[in-house]
Amino acid sequence: MRAKTDSAIYRPDLGMTVLEYAEGRTTGLIGLEIMPLFPVNVESGSYPVIPKEALLKLPDTERAPRGNYNRGDWTYERGKFGTSENGWEEPVDDTERVLIEQEGSDGIADFIATQRAWNHIMKRQEKRIADKVFDPVTFTAHSVTNEWDDGANATPINDVNDGVLSMRAACGMLPDVLVIAYSTFLNLKNCDQIVDRLKYTFPGIDINRMTSEQLAAVFNVPRVLIGGAVYDSAGEGLDASITDIWSNEYAALIKIARGRSLVEPGFGRTFLWTADSPQNPIVEQYREEQTRSDIFRVRHNTDEALMQSVTSAGAVKSNIADACIYLFDNITT
Repeated sequence: MRAKTDSAIYRPDLGMTVLEYAEGRTTGLIGLEIMPLFPVNVESGSYPVIPKEALLKLPDTERAPRGNYNRGDWTYERGKFGTSENGWEEPVDDTERVLIEQEGSDGIADFIATQRAWNHIMKRQEKRIADKVFDPVTFTAHSVTNEWDDGANATPINDVNDGVLSMRAACGMLPDVLVIAYSTFLNLKNCDQIVDRLKYTFPGIDINRMTSEQLAAVFNVPRVLIGGAVYDSAGEGLDASITDIWSNEYAALIKIARGRSLVEPGFGRTFLWTADSPQNPIVEQYREEQTRSDIFRVRHNTDEALMQSVTSAGAVKSNIADACIYLFDNITT
């Protein structure tokens, strides 16, 4: 559809079409399942945080006749968020439109341009989230004894069990997901311990067709999320170097904050400033007459934030996120 004005118009129809297309295919994008969207109506602000120390207290609840009830004396701490904008534009030249849109294919040029821009935006967001999860600087990394690509000797079930117990001891909660890279998923298919447990749990299973749901059952965790997205890490003009967004050197158990309450303990949230970008992301279109092109812009205004409280000076005071992750390293040789 040719734009009629150089003022950007909102194209939710294109955004929905691209989203439905992506959902029907394996994109390997898992970041927003780990750090779910949380709409906010301001660009930056603060939110209440339960101090980590208040999560596991066992107070005296007994009351004597005519006595007072004991009550909590802790106070909420404050976390901060500050969204920033990311966007990408793709032009559709009038001549290109004629070549692309043959009879019966009206609108395909718009879809292709939007899909390309959407892919850039969402993969960049995925990378921001992956870097926060697989971060051995911010979180303690626990090395496994035998790498998970050592099929004969690896003990991933034991490793995950140890991680679950450690997380439970740290925050009193169990993880919602185990996060692994795609190549780690393939390695686990060839791990003797996994294969033996699968055969017992799912008699007659075709190991080559193992699913993430079956792997979750073996690990006794609710879900296994497999990060399969890749990108070209080579510089401009260089031969392509296809790189995984999610490193196969790490895996992580995560407690996810899913609800609408910001005081719910969890690893992190993706704050979306809805006054600027009502969807994640939004699609806009405008006309650029000097290049005889329609421009398709995909953008969002977000902050992928760890759940933690900070001091007035901005230093971390209480790190809920740290209690809601167990990070493994040395996963791959």
